[in-house]
Amino acid sequence: MGYGSISPSNAQSLAADSLSLGNLKMEAGKNSPAAIKETAKQFESLFMRELMKSMREATMKSGLLDSPGGDLGTDLLDQQFAVQMSGQPGGLSDIIALQLTRQMAGTTKDGAADAAGQTTTPPTTTKSSKTATVHAPTSAIGKTSRAPTESQSHFVQQHSQVANDVEKATGIPASFMLGQAGHETGWGKFEIKHKGGASSHNLFGIKAGPGWTGKVAEVTTTEFVDGVATKKLAKFRAYDSYADAFKDYARMITESPRYAKAKAQSGSAQSFASGLQKAGYATDPDYAAKLSRAINTTLQIRRAQA
Repeated sequence: MGYGSISPSNAQSLAADSLSLGNLKMEAGKNSPAAIKETAKQFESLFMRELMKSMREATMKSGLLDSPGGDLGTDLLDQQFAVQMSGQPGGLSDIIALQLTRQMAGTTKDGAADAAGQTTTPPTTTKSSKTATVHAPTSAIGKTSRAPTESQSHFVQQHSQVANDVEKATGIPASFMLGQAGHETGWGKFEIKHKGGASSHNLFGIKAGPGWTGKVAEVTTTEFVDGVATKKLAKFRAYDSYADAFKDYARMITESPRYAKAKAQSGSAQSFASGLQKAGYATDPDYAAKLSRAINTTLQIRRAQA
């Protein structure tokens, strides 16, 4: 193809047009998958163009046919090649797009995210008379690796009203409870069920100890004994509704001396999660880190739904 036939589109011109590239970066900032993909492609084309330019400069020239016009034509051709080679499946643009997506997922709507990847306390918001105040901790450690899934968003929306009501009554942040319920059940995918398949409505993995007189669901669970994952048959509490599960969980956290320190640290997701782990809520040695990430995901979802 001759140089005279080069007629780059708006997307192609981005490889050399910093203003157009800046506009595309602004579109990517809106967290649009299409814009992020196109931005990644253009970054790759810029990289490829500079790479070819460096290779040509490192090549000795004879000087016989060299001219400013020839250099310009070569540069235009390199630009076209760079655009055509960019955006291939499995290429550099896929890696750039993934990184951009992760960065967008860890940034709040108003762009507030600190250098450590921690989310800060969002403003108190009320959506309507049916939605209680969205209470958030002073900090939530652990940035999510990707944007919340549809099932996670649905789970949070499904149980938000009950969590809000329990928060009003007990002071335990709704986002903490929703995040823990999401973590314990795989965001509703792995609820504890009775043998016949009916739900136990147990969202928090609370076992049925000697003092429990209510319904029971007996299932095989994974526990860590001396750091080793072990399968065990255990009895768990069963409820008539999810609302009962939230209320029983809150009652246990607020009334049991075992979890008094965790309850007192409800201003921080990390401290609350660490407090639960230290009190023996779960045997998983990484429980606090996992719970913190789940709470972080919940905070992100609730901001979007508010």
